[in-house]
Amino acid sequence: MRFLSFLLLFWVLSPAVHGQTLQQKLRTTTLDSQFVVLNVQSRSQDADFKIIRKSNLDIIRQNVRDSLSKYKKTINELNGSASSAAGSMQSLKDSVQNLSTALAAEQQKTDSISFLGMDFAKGTYHTMVWAIIIALGAAFFGTLVAFRKSKVDTVDSKNTVDELQEELQTLRKKAMEREQQLKRQLLDEQLKRNS
Repeated sequence: MRFLSFLLLFWVLSPAVHGQTLQQKLRTTTLDSQFVVLNVQSRSQDADFKIIRKSNLDIIRQNVRDSLSKYKKTINELNGSASSAAGSMQSLKDSVQNLSTALAAEQQKTDSISFLGMDFAKGTYHTMVWAIIIALGAAFFGTLVAFRKSKVDTVDSKNTVDELQEELQTLRKKAMEREQQLKRQLLDEQLKRNS
């Protein structure tokens, strides 16, 4: 008996609970599911026609409007973010181009050296510097050799001058001795004649 009373109570309350769950289902499920539920819960009048409650149809219409407005809003947001992404992508491309130009300029600066107001490649500059160093070294070596030769020539000349002065002194002494000897002879001859 209790079971019968419980079954009777369920049968009486079932349409109210069933109608409430239908509207809840129509509000909480996806659009495709809502149409399936509406189709299943509607009464069939004929094989091709069904009777649908106006309140259920209004709920689905409102849900479709809400979904469409939500999708439109999402599409607009995505279009806006796509255009802002395109703008930021273009600004990033411009920034990359500017950085590439700056990098090329800096690499050109680091790969060249300014000397006497002219830019030279590092290899050319190093070659030129080494050529100048070698030329100065050769000039220094040439000057050193010329100085050494001049010194040797000066020492030889000095030695020759000293030898010639000694010979001159020797010749002067001999000439003086001869002159003295000739004076003595002349004096002796004069004395012999006068005596």
